[in-house]
Amino acid sequence: MSESIGRTLRDGALEGELAPTLTIKDSLSSPFAFHVFSHILLQLSSRITTQNSQSRGIVIVALSRSPSYYIALLKMKGFDVASSNNWIHILDCYTDPLGWKEKISKPSNVTDPSHQIPLATSSYKTVKDIDKLFSVITEHGRGLVGDNKARFSVAIDSLSELLRHASLQSVAGLVGNLRSHEQISCIFGLLHSDLHEERAAAVLEYMSSMVASVDPFHHSVDGQRGYLGNSSSEQNFTKGKFNVRSKRRNGRVRVTCEEFKIEFGGISFSNVSSVDGITTAALVPKVQFNLQLSEKERIDRAKVVLPFEHQGNGKPIQIYDGRRSLEESNSETTQISSVKKEGDMGEIIYFRDSDDEMPDSDEDPDDDLDI
Repeated sequence: MSESIGRTLRDGALEGELAPTLTIKDSLSSPFAFHVFSHILLQLSSRITTQNSQSRGIVIVALSRSPSYYIALLKMKGFDVASSNNWIHILDCYTDPLGWKEKISKPSNVTDPSHQIPLATSSYKTVKDIDKLFSVITEHGRGLVGDNKARFSVAIDSLSELLRHASLQSVAGLVGNLRSHEQISCIFGLLHSDLHEERAAAVLEYMSSMVASVDPFHHSVDGQRGYLGNSSSEQNFTKGKFNVRSKRRNGRVRVTCEEFKIEFGGISFSNVSSVDGITTAALVPKVQFNLQLSEKERIDRAKVVLPFEHQGNGKPIQIYDGRRSLEESNSETTQISSVKKEGDMGEIIYFRDSDDEMPDSDEDPDDDLDI
């Protein structure tokens, strides 16, 4: 499933369609959305460098991590940071998001930390101005891929940080404008859902073509994670469920689930298996009835006498089945013609044209009832 997300982001947007958008949700009980975000970022970066992606560059909007964090992450995974200026740009909204540090007088010998990073980085100090943020993102993206039809990706490491400084309407407008931009291939970002009202999460989920949620294996009675001394809470702190809901182009919605595990080198995914005695069969909704009968139930059902059913009353049961032979038809025709027609009520007599007609096409649907 995580591979399917990577393929969707790699393939990007079709001509005339909105760019695929992924929102990664987590909560206090399972705060691992950033691990998933980093995994997808590295996966997409690898495909960009090998030119196996529609995107030719990526703009990282750094709100919850400093640019130096992403430099260390790329170096740790073996990327050539020196040559990464051609395909990656970090928009630094972390160091001074509101421009407060700029207003404080600094000694002349103190330099901007962003100038010491060996990567294309620019500071953005007016996070509240969402319209300007959109213009800056697209400007840096065009600086990577040019003004032609080449596309670039956008990674927002925290939509929650944007919602701290701007209204939901403006943040949703930013996502909508990025999705409809002709040079953007895909968008992905993370959201701490328990920090916001349900309405905010619902709006961002609605605008996303894929929604991934990082959930714990176990929940306590009050919905909160237990103490670290509990074995189940220790599993929650390193493992969990990765649920994805994706909207297809034909309008259908696909829901899938995987397990994730936090390791020293990052995060890994695997198929759902048994956890504390709970198997994959537990994922099937429970119903209050059986869909199949046992052998004893079949025998008992056969003995049940249905109301209005012919019981015979000591005589053989004869039910017309619409298959009278030609001889019977001829004899009945002779008998009918010899009957007086004066004073008799009219009736319609139908004879099957041939035995090739579909069975039961002309029989009385209530002929088996004793009425």
